Amino acid sequence: MSAAVPYRPTASIPLGITSMLMAVALFGAMDALVKWLTAGYPTIQIMFFRSVFALPPVLLMVARGPHGFGALRTRQPVAHATRSLFGLGAMLCFFYSYSFMPLADVTAIAFSAPIFIAFLSVWLLGETVGLHRWSAIVVGFIGMLVIVRPGMGMLQSGALVVVAATALYALAMIQIRKLGRTEPSTTIAFYFTLFCLVFTGLVLPWFWVTPTLADLPLLAGVGLLGGCAQLLMTRAYTLAPAAVVAPFDYTHMLWAVLLGWYLWGDFPGLQVWIGCAIVVASGLYILYRETVRGAAVPKIATE
Repeated sequence: MSAAVPYRPTASIPLGITSMLMAVALFGAMDALVKWLTAGYPTIQIMFFRSVFALPPVLLMVARGPHGFGALRTRQPVAHATRSLFGLGAMLCFFYSYSFMPLADVTAIAFSAPIFIAFLSVWLLGETVGLHRWSAIVVGFIGMLVIVRPGMGMLQSGALVVVAATALYALAMIQIRKLGRTEPSTTIAFYFTLFCLVFTGLVLPWFWVTPTLADLPLLAGVGLLGGCAQLLMTRAYTLAPAAVVAPFDYTHMLWAVLLGWYLWGDFPGLQVWIGCAIVVASGLYILYRETVRGAAVPKIATE
């Protein structure tokens, strides 16, 4: 998320929606590449390549911003480090979960992020949550429980890893909401990418697996796809209001289902579809309430 990209009435809503759809498609392709690569490479190594090759698109986004590279000056290094730590943890858990769970299942659980954000904002941001939003939060959690199926099955499936990833993502988004009061979205994206690059680079020697020539383009593709998707998503929120473009993020499920079915033969069970529908409905209602209150803000992906 980012609260630093105001909507301009002269912007193009159709172009904003198109940018969002393209961003989600690229993120879907990136997720599939990550899942494919987890069969032969450690999660840390994939995250390193994700950060290395995502940096050029992010730098391009910074250079094209209204302040250029001057936007990288910041007085909140600790806040950026905190946001990056949460984002790094979310990325680690999400990428790791792809190694043992279908893409669609992970995506369906991740859709509960707005519910976590609304819940945590009460204590971390001091926001007032009325009956409507509390009802949406409760309904959303019920939908998530339908997907993860609490009990020993949840422990065996590793769904708890995805739930933890979603909670960390929500914490990162809340931190971004705080940073967005004074920092441009490009600055937040840059320091997150840089933090991930430095951290994964430091621990990479203990996880390194020499890539094959065939896999090198795939590892590079993870970063390029993620970086370009981040660029497009930021542009989408610049061109159109968050309330217009944010719902199109849910097309991620379509890509997760199609790619999961085509590449691995995975297809979500009925309980995943039912739970996903409940979670999406709850998330859209929370978005509506946030928009009415004027608190809805764009997001910067942590994948």
